Amino acid sequence: MKRMQQAGLSYIELHGNHYGPGLGYKAGEVSRLLTSYGLQVSGVCGMFSNDNDLSSNRAIHRQAALDYIKRELEFCAEIGANYLLVVPSSVGRPQKYDDTEFERSVETLQLAGEWFEQYGIKGAIEPIRSAEVSLVRTIKDAQKYIEAVNMPGINWINGDVYHMQSEERHIGEAILAAGEQLINLHLADSNRSTLGDGSLDVDTIIMCLHMLGFSDQDKFASFEPLGPGGAPYPAMYGKPDAAFLDRIVNDSVRYFREREAVIRQSWA
Repeated sequence: MKRMQQAGLSYIELHGNHYGPGLGYKAGEVSRLLTSYGLQVSGVCGMFSNDNDLSSNRAIHRQAALDYIKRELEFCAEIGANYLLVVPSSVGRPQKYDDTEFERSVETLQLAGEWFEQYGIKGAIEPIRSAEVSLVRTIKDAQKYIEAVNMPGINWINGDVYHMQSEERHIGEAILAAGEQLINLHLADSNRSTLGDGSLDVDTIIMCLHMLGFSDQDKFASFEPLGPGGAPYPAMYGKPDAAFLDRIVNDSVRYFREREAVIRQSWA
């Protein structure tokens, strides 16, 4: 959090690491650190694997997904988060189980629908590229899924430009198509590295975010330079390199603000 504060950021998205009743961040300690560094939590990035797959053909894994969501919602409420990111299927399993996994995922998430309203947390569905998931790969897919779930507390989208460049015809158009449902956008360059290190049209993305009113407090953009590769989850367990993390945070913030300033000037 100190790194985020020093970079001039106000919000942080946290890893949803409550994989069991005794695991994960402790709300009291997190709240103390947030106060100490003057930060707020935008939301929590839910992590869905084969072990807690909403679409699984094994009931024990779907129940694990529900238990996991309940724990994360409790944590979100305690630390003042706005949203919980939900992936409709397992990340890292691109092959479908069968032809009814969409319906299973919808029915399972519906069981958690009232919890989102109870805790005052927005459920945000994230589309992920087809190399990593079997369900919900585009903004349009996410909107179809949200419509099928049909629960007021699960009506938002978490976009990710890295996945969007693989699945969407035009990232800017997809952002605008998400419209008011887009609550957060994960940002990384075309090589899943720091903004400015690849070929992504960052200017168009920033313009689209401003067109959707992303200067409001309840809309967020989160830097997520996870690095190249088809399976980012293992990176969670790597040893942190402080100097590298300092660089990617500072470079991401600097480049985004530089491009945003250019766009604001062109609109003046």
